[in-house]
Amino acid sequence: MADPLHLQGAPAPAPSEAMSLARQAARGDEVATGRLLRLLAPRLRSVVRAIMGPAHPDLDDALQLALIGFVQALPAFRGECDPAGYASTIAVRNAVAARRRARVRESSRDATQPDLAHAETPDRIAAARARQEILRELLADLPPEQAETLAMRVVLGWSLDEIAAHTGAPVNTVRSRMRLAKEP
Repeated sequence: MADPLHLQGAPAPAPSEAMSLARQAARGDEVATGRLLRLLAPRLRSVVRAIMGPAHPDLDDALQLALIGFVQALPAFRGECDPAGYASTIAVRNAVAARRRARVRESSRDATQPDLAHAETPDRIAAARARQEILRELLADLPPEQAETLAMRVVLGWSLDEIAAHTGAPVNTVRSRMRLAKEP
């Protein structure tokens, strides 16, 4: 698919290397944790960037929160899926939540202040950029489960079965969340 929302330049690490590091990190190996984070960080940056937008001021903070969330979740990692997918799920959740928090901050800001962060630029005029922004706004408006499911499907390009495996929800629940997310 040649959709601009899909991740570009962030290949998933080799599953066997990532799996080995994830198991060691889950047992508290700090060296393995550091290596695993360096291995997964580019992919997670791409996930967060795809959801939040490349110029979002909270992008680095959201990435950091995703990495922290991943490290905190490692003890619960059972090794039933690829660690890159596990980490991507956490990154999606963090990015959607950060985008939602930023939107609340924006809406509470004084309306008389100039909005320089959203000034018209040639890039914003492009149709692909407009579609990305619409998706980001939609994700911020949706309930968390629907936003997460839609982001995994559209941004990450995952199948319904992959989403179900990564979220622990039945496939029919994933279908239902997708349907509800697309309803007007």
